[in-house]
This record gives sequence, C-alpha cells and structure tokens, in this order.
Amino acid sequence: MAIELPALPYDRTALEPHISGDTVDQHHGRHQRGHVDRLNAMAAGTAFAGLELEEIVRKAQGAMAEHAAQAWSTAFYWSCLKPAAAGGGGEPEGALADALAVAFGDVAGFRAQFTATALRGFGAGWIWLLRRDDGRLAIAATPHTVTPLTGSDTPLLACCLWEHAYFLDYRDNREKYLDAFWQLVNWEFAASRLG
Repeated sequence: MAIELPALPYDRTALEPHISGDTVDQHHGRHQRGHVDRLNAMAAGTAFAGLELEEIVRKAQGAMAEHAAQAWSTAFYWSCLKPAAAGGGGEPEGALADALAVAFGDVAGFRAQFTATALRGFGAGWIWLLRRDDGRLAIAATPHTVTPLTGSDTPLLACCLWEHAYFLDYRDNREKYLDAFWQLVNWEFAASRLG
C-alpha cells in the first residue's frame, strides 16, 4: 500500500499571520508531497512497499531513508503547530510544564535553549524536544534528514529548520521564524507524547 500525503490538521491559512498560506502550500503541497511521491516510486515492487512510514524510516537506507524521514518529520511538524486562534502558543501545563522545569529550569529556559540551539546550527535540518529512555527531556538538533525515529528517543516537539519552512515569510531570518513558531506551538500534542 502506498504512503499517502496526510492532510493538514487545519486550513492552509490557519497559521497566519505567523506562517503564511503560501509557505504552507510550498512546504506541504510541494516539498512534503515530493518526498511522499519519490518514496512511493522507490518503494514500489520492493519489500518496503507494504510497510508503514515509520517502519520505512527505521529500516531503509540511502535516498529512500531520506525521503521517508522527511515525509515523516514534516507530518510530525504539522502536528506540532496549532493555529493561534485555536489555542496554539501560550504555555504548556501539567506534566509537560513540570518536566520542562526539571530539565531546563522553567519553560522560559527551555524556549531559550531550544531557540539558541536552532540558531547555532548551519544549514537545513530539524530541532527536537525529546524524551530519553530514562524519562529525561533533551533538545537535539539534527542535520538534513536525520530523525530521532532511528534511535531510542521519543520526539515530543519539532521545528523544521529547512529554508522552505520560512523563507517566503522571513527570508533568511531564522530568529523571526522561531519567534513565530512559539506563537503556534501545540503543547497538547507534545504533552500527549510524554508518556
């Protein structure tokens, strides 16, 4: 069974004014769709053709692994965002807020470290909030198509650092894009993965 491009969990313009409908169209409709289409073409007629996307990410190598990882990571990213009008942004609550406080001093400390790590990186990639096997929270930046799915960490939150995620809206100003990201974070989604 072919991997399908998942529908966005909101309307293409629902993230405005922080992320434009044009950026969403390019990111979802062009880049993510391209990864899904190339993955399906590569997997057709192989043992990977019947696997779920996460399994392909974990088992494939080379270009197939890269397209699978980008397709999965981008779908995950859309779940990490929630329109501001629907409650995106703000502050986490409950167990997630407590875990962030233990790991980073407080939510502001987490945001500062997450943003600093994202700004330190050069080029395309991802920034993640992860739950380690022992329950501790950690931040990791991964280059290009590298995803935590291939290890033992559980991703809770991701921000795409590929240029197509922000260039139309913010040009090369990654810091402004990250400011916008914090206005849209879906804390409920992250909390649901805390375990």
